[in-house]
Amino acid sequence: MNKDVRNIKTIDLELKDRLVSIQRVTKVTKGGRTFSFSAIVVVGNEDGIVGHGLGKANEVTTAIAKGVEDAKKNLVKVPVIRGTIPHEQLSKYGGAQVFLKPASEGTGVKAGGAMRAVLESVGVKNVLAKSKGSSNPHNLVKATFVALLEMRDAVMVADQRGVTLDKVFNG
Repeated sequence: MNKDVRNIKTIDLELKDRLVSIQRVTKVTKGGRTFSFSAIVVVGNEDGIVGHGLGKANEVTTAIAKGVEDAKKNLVKVPVIRGTIPHEQLSKYGGAQVFLKPASEGTGVKAGGAMRAVLESVGVKNVLAKSKGSSNPHNLVKATFVALLEMRDAVMVADQRGVTLDKVFNG
C-alpha cells in the first residue's frame, strides 16, 4: 500500500499552492529581538495528489517559497471518487482531531480553514468535515493528511484482500 508519489516528477503536474497559515516568530538574543516568518503551505493538482510543507525565513515571500518547495517533496496520492471521499474517517494528530464524511453532489466543501485548504487542493468537491480539539493549523493539516492517507477505495480493498472487485461488492 504505497501512497507515495515521489516517483512522479513534479514538473509534469500542474500544482496549485495554498497558504494555510503564516506566523511572525521571534528569537530573543543579546542584541534584542530578531523577527522571522513561518509559513504552512499546501500544494495539490486538484485530482488526488497533494502535499504540505513548512517554510521559515526572514521575509514572508521567501518563507512561502520554501514552504512550496518542501510541500513538493511530500506529495501523496489520495483516492477521490466522483468528487468526494470513499468513506467516513476519524483521525488524530497531536491535539487536533478531524472527522471527514462523504457528501452528495452539490454539498460543497463544508470545512474550516486549514482543513479546507487541504481538501480543496486534493480535489474533493463535496465533503462534510469537523475539526475537534486543537485548532493549531500545523496539527490540523497533519491530522487531515493522516485521515486522507487512511482512505481506501474499492480497488485498494480488492488488492489487499486478493479478490476481484466483483467479490468485494457481492460478498
